[in-house]
Amino acid sequence: VHPNDHVNMGQSSNDVIPTTIHVSALESIVNQLIPALKHLHEALAAKAKEFDDIVKIGRTHLQDAVPVRLGQEFGGYASMVAHDIRRVENVREHLSELALGGTAVGTGLNMRPEFPGRVIHKLSAWAGIEFKQAPNLFEALGSKDAAVEASGALRTVAASLMKMANDIRWLGSGPRCGIGEITLPSLQPGSSIMPGKVNPVIPEAVRMIGAQVIGNDMTIAICGQGGDFELNVMMPVLVYNLLQSIQLLANGARVLADKCVAGIEANRERCEGLIEGSLAMVTALAPKIGYDAAAKIAKEAYATGRTVRELAKEMKVLPEDELERVLDPRRMTEPGIPD
Repeated sequence: VHPNDHVNMGQSSNDVIPTTIHVSALESIVNQLIPALKHLHEALAAKAKEFDDIVKIGRTHLQDAVPVRLGQEFGGYASMVAHDIRRVENVREHLSELALGGTAVGTGLNMRPEFPGRVIHKLSAWAGIEFKQAPNLFEALGSKDAAVEASGALRTVAASLMKMANDIRWLGSGPRCGIGEITLPSLQPGSSIMPGKVNPVIPEAVRMIGAQVIGNDMTIAICGQGGDFELNVMMPVLVYNLLQSIQLLANGARVLADKCVAGIEANRERCEGLIEGSLAMVTALAPKIGYDAAAKIAKEAYATGRTVRELAKEMKVLPEDELERVLDPRRMTEPGIPD
């Protein structure tokens, strides 16, 4: 048995390696990343339902905004992951196209015509994924656009998870002097120097995963433009980074779901207290009493440390029963103008 005459018959490293990149990447996405993202989506959706009756203050620019429900925030996170799943699923179309049969430069020299079809059929059966020969083998050998496209989707997933993890980290900050609207599971005994200080290690790990994946994406993009005529010579570092990104995101999504999201608890009293003391409550009064009058109440509340509700009652800007309806935080979390 000769390695070239027999084992490598009808093949070249120039079409086999691009084929293995697509097969390994798509197999990892289908069997590892997508199931992990679906698992995270389920965990977030469960928390969205659990927290739907908890009203808290919204925040824009890290400043107090109008109320939202904690369940709405987690529902937003669940929707982000659902979009991520669809983005990743969309890379299947191009990653399923294989370069096998192009041999050295895309012409198929020294290959029997039936060879690639038979091999791709067996690959599809083995992986449980439908692969096909690329419609243009010169593109399949010389270009790595499908891998660059896939990495772009992974970069988006990374950015999505980083934003989510950072929000969760902020919401759990404290325990006494931070936002403290949620409590994260304790996964370590405490700080090495400050007893009792428990750090949000899982959200921080997910943010580091995201940073690595975004860095990998830049490397993959550079590799993608590094093809010279009929062959891309930067495939080794491209596939290394691509598979690492898939594995990191799959692991990160599962850990975030199991070790963080599943154990999050809401601090209802803290949420209610921050809402009542927020100046943003005055926003619901503006359609009723006018912007300038509402702004006057907000400024007075800020200067005196009193609540919007107290001052509005004192100034008798609305009948008391109407005022209570307008300043009902739950009603502010629904579309429309409070009655």
